Amino acid sequence: MKTWHEIRRFPLAVRLLLVNQLGVNTGFYLLIPYLATHLTENLGLSAAVVGVVLGVRNLSQQGLFIIGGSASDRLGARGVIIAGCALRTLGFALFALGDGLAVLLAASVLSGVAGALFNPAVRTYLATEEGERKAEAFALFNVFATTGALIGPLLGSVLLLVDFRTSALTAAGIFAVLTVAQALVLPAGRRTEPSGSGLLGDWREVLGNRAFLAFALAMVGMFTLENQLYLLLPDGARDATGWDGAAGLVFLVGTVANLALQLRITRSLKSRGSRGRWIAVGLTVMGLAFLPPALLPGLVPVLAGALLLYTGIMVAQPFVMELIPGFGRPGLTGTYFGIFYVVSGIAAAVGNAAVGWAMDTGEQGAAWLPWVCCAFFGLASALGVARLYRRGALPASPAPETAAPAGERSRA
Repeated sequence: MKTWHEIRRFPLAVRLLLVNQLGVNTGFYLLIPYLATHLTENLGLSAAVVGVVLGVRNLSQQGLFIIGGSASDRLGARGVIIAGCALRTLGFALFALGDGLAVLLAASVLSGVAGALFNPAVRTYLATEEGERKAEAFALFNVFATTGALIGPLLGSVLLLVDFRTSALTAAGIFAVLTVAQALVLPAGRRTEPSGSGLLGDWREVLGNRAFLAFALAMVGMFTLENQLYLLLPDGARDATGWDGAAGLVFLVGTVANLALQLRITRSLKSRGSRGRWIAVGLTVMGLAFLPPALLPGLVPVLAGALLLYTGIMVAQPFVMELIPGFGRPGLTGTYFGIFYVVSGIAAAVGNAAVGWAMDTGEQGAAWLPWVCCAFFGLASALGVARLYRRGALPASPAPETAAPAGERSRA
């Protein structure tokens, strides 16, 4: 009830973006987890071709976050959000209607570019509109995102009983509704005047902020370990029980924990110390989450680890999102978010490759190896953030619009 009461205190635009994120994750996870199976079993594509299709989608999204962020700064976040949802509507519809490789590649590119547009744009909109309540807004954003990540696969598994096209068209329909709702209801939001330095000048300014880049690289642990909610933890639950459905328990634990605790954790910690310190604490908890499954067999240690991992995310993530705009001037908020996701996404891809290697190696009699590998990533990231905090390289709190850029106040 407290969460619902807090939601009602936000303006309509923020509430719409929260519902938007619920729909975005529902539509995404309704389709994407089942796409590879559709391409191999239904369309008969080789594993190599499937890898290309999936890789193109991921590359289109990860590589173009900077474009979505810069577009949000220069064109306004509202239009970029709407364009992103419209493109994903088209991309998912193509997955439903096309069987040829050219159509599938086009669908992958469109759906990836869509994510590259609306992901930084939504965060830019929240960061520029919410002032002192950024942390609470991002906390609720996390609640709605996690809930959508649970609903999507469940709904997708039901729709697949009909066929994949029904699932894909449903996902496209969700994004179409979101597009129309935002076009009709979402206000324009604040606009900032361009610096006059040009797009490349904006990118040079952000990339020249060494404190920001060090922070983005230090966050590799958060992104790598978040991805284990869809890889290592579900795999551990299935191995512990021999039941494929046990993977769903991981998401159920997270959704219940988010609904019950996310807002309380954020509001409690917000007034008790620096954001940087709590981010380091959250990363530490995320790393420790992988020790119970490493030390003890069975489903309970896996679910305990999932709960700890979600707890660490709840501690760290809202403050990470709140902190990013404080590294620079308001006119580059979107660019900072875009480059943050590019840098940390590349670093996390390397981290995920290491976890995958550890999983393969662990099958030879070292089942603990991938869990310990993940613990290392979390603790190493925590140490990195703590070091930046001690050196004064992190903004102590979200910088007001009249403040000097954090990148000029302190560079690592």
